[in-house]
Amino acid sequence: MTEYYFAPLEGITGCHFRQVHHRHFPQMDKYFMPFLVPHEKRTFNRKELREMDPENNRGFYAVPQIMTNQAEAFITTAKKLQERGYEEVNLNLGCPSRTVVSKGRGSGFLAFPEELDRFLEKIFDGLDLKISVKTRIGVEREEEFPVLLNLYNRYPIKELILHPRLQADQYRLPVRREVWKWAVSESKNPLCYNGDLQTAAQLKQFRQEFPTVKKIMIGRGLLRNPGLIQQVRTGRVLDKQQLRAYHNDLYQTFQDTQCGARNVLFRMKEHWGFLIDLFEDAKKYGKKIKKAQRLCDYERAVDQLFAERELVLSKEGEADA
Repeated sequence: MTEYYFAPLEGITGCHFRQVHHRHFPQMDKYFMPFLVPHEKRTFNRKELREMDPENNRGFYAVPQIMTNQAEAFITTAKKLQERGYEEVNLNLGCPSRTVVSKGRGSGFLAFPEELDRFLEKIFDGLDLKISVKTRIGVEREEEFPVLLNLYNRYPIKELILHPRLQADQYRLPVRREVWKWAVSESKNPLCYNGDLQTAAQLKQFRQEFPTVKKIMIGRGLLRNPGLIQQVRTGRVLDKQQLRAYHNDLYQTFQDTQCGARNVLFRMKEHWGFLIDLFEDAKKYGKKIKKAQRLCDYERAVDQLFAERELVLSKEGEADA
C-alpha cells in the first residue's frame, strides 16, 4: 500500500495543527515538522521546544526536519531529538526561499555538491538513527541533478523525498516529470514523490503511472482538502459535517493556544486561504472571512458560508489498493 506523508509548511503545520488533523483524519502515515535551524549561540527557543516535545506529537509518527549546512550542528541537533525519542530526522535541501538560499541552506546547499558530499559523510558517520533527505533537483539547471543523485546514491538514505523542481522554479513552474522518471530508474534509495498532487484523481493517476513508488508527500493538497487521504484510503469523501467539526476543533485549539483574538484570526485566515476552494461560488464569503476583525464577525461569516454553500468535491479517484 502507498504511504502518505504530510509535508511541512512553516507557520501552518505546527504541533497544534498536527494534533487536530490527526484527531479527525488519522490516515496519515507521517507528519513532517517544519524545519529547525540550529543556532550556535543559543539553545532551542520556546516555540522550537514546543514543536519537538514528544507529548505534542503523541499518537502519530512525526519526523523533525533540520535545515543547516553545518554537519556538527546537524549532528548535535539530531542527537537531542533522538534523546527525546525520535527515530528519524529529515535534512531539508528543498526550501527555495531566497533568504534561505543566500545562506547556502535548503536548496541553496545544492549549488555546492562537494561540500554537500562532505556534510553527508559526516552526518551518516556521526549518527545512529534514520536520516531522510528532502531535495530539489538543482538550483538553476536540470543538468545538475545527475551529480546530486550520484552523490545521494552513495549514502544509506532512509528516504529520498524528491520535489522535481529547481530552486529557481520556486513553486511557479510545472514539476519536471522527465527528471522524476529518470530518478525512479536510477535512485538506489527509496524514493518519495512531492509536488502538485492535490486531488484523489491525481493521486490515482500517479499511482498507476508509477506503481513501484510507494511513498507520496503532500502539502497544499492536504490543506485544501484535509480529508484527501481519507478519501483515497476509504472512499469517504469529506462532507460539510466533517469539515465543520474539523474547523471548530482547529478554531478552538487556536483560541486555547494563541495569545489574543488577532493571532487566532490570523491563523484561521491562513487556513481559509486553502479551504475556501472546497466550496462552490464562495468568493464573496472568502472576502468576508478575510476582512473579519473580531471573532464574532469571523464566526458569522463562517456560519453563513456553511449554511449557504455546498462542497464541490468529487468521488473520482477513491479507494487506494
